Amino acid sequence: MAKKPTACLVLADGTVFYGRGFGATGEVVAELVFNTAMTGYQEMMTDPSYASQIVTFTFPHIGNTGITPEDDEAQDPIASGIVVHWDPTVPSNWRSAGELSGWMERRGRIGIGGVDTRRLTRAIRQQGAPHVVLAHDPEGNFDLEAMVARARDWKGLVGLDLAKQVSCAQSYHWDQGSWEWGEGFGASPEDKPFKVVALDYGAKRNILRSLVAHGADVTVLPATATAEQVLAHQPEGVFLSNGPGDPAATGEYAVPMIQELLNRDLPIFGICLGHQMLALALGAQTVKMNHGHHGANHPVRDNETGKVEITSMNHGFAVDSQTLPKGVIETHVSLFDGSNCGIRVADKPVFSVQYHPEAAPGPQDSMYLFRRFIESMRSRRS
Repeated sequence: MAKKPTACLVLADGTVFYGRGFGATGEVVAELVFNTAMTGYQEMMTDPSYASQIVTFTFPHIGNTGITPEDDEAQDPIASGIVVHWDPTVPSNWRSAGELSGWMERRGRIGIGGVDTRRLTRAIRQQGAPHVVLAHDPEGNFDLEAMVARARDWKGLVGLDLAKQVSCAQSYHWDQGSWEWGEGFGASPEDKPFKVVALDYGAKRNILRSLVAHGADVTVLPATATAEQVLAHQPEGVFLSNGPGDPAATGEYAVPMIQELLNRDLPIFGICLGHQMLALALGAQTVKMNHGHHGANHPVRDNETGKVEITSMNHGFAVDSQTLPKGVIETHVSLFDGSNCGIRVADKPVFSVQYHPEAAPGPQDSMYLFRRFIESMRSRRS
């Protein structure tokens, strides 16, 4: 006799996927996306950009390298849950400090295994990222009708500002550099590091580490910080971080602040949501994508050099390149669908990219962006 399913994933259209639950029990409503990366599940779960999203992994081996605190991108997991094909196994990794299932249970995150993730991924690609309810009950008792209703009633990410929910509550100093084999986390190589203010819309720790590793002294401010608060730190450059939600919603308070900074001729560098926020401040518009870009194998062309970078991406909104104003140059485009992946201002040390250079999928294809930011501050200092 087959065992009763202990978890189920219910889509707003009424489709139900049954499986085996792991991690925390209960249920959660969110947007469902898929990620094509073969590694980095812990980094994804703790990436603030995944707020109010459940991640379907197309790679079947999830959990096999365990969990290590050094790989957390935030203090706690942010993604609402995960969907996998094979149940997480006992980890085999010398860095492992625990198992994925136990870590998720302690952190209150739900997982479901035994799902046909190929079928689910095709549905997401064809229909767009759906609203879903994920439930885990060891007794296998599910009110499917109520779950479908909850998924349909959820308003989704359009118009939703999530940056305030994942941002820091108060400013702090960050001085930890990149991790190196046998040495741990390093420090800035500069004798006099460049003072950078990072606006935290949901910043990943490895972005902050990459800034330090390339020569920055980083002070992190909350998403709602004003231009006056930023300038009070006398920064030599400003960084706009990644983050979740609708950029237009976050832009209601962030765009006026960025526009004030643009008038100061400070070097500005943005990644992901920070890229979208900069584009909005310059006069462009953003749009919701059908299913977004989520993975570590996305080819992006640098229009100015002709080089192709293999990049890591995690976004469900994009900058509409047709709305870029005069003087704003499109520097990068996705080779998957031609969507915008980078901009720069023609006469200012201001630029941004949609992808994540700090995630090292290339692995070093895009690290030049951090060097470019440092050099723009070096030129201004001299």
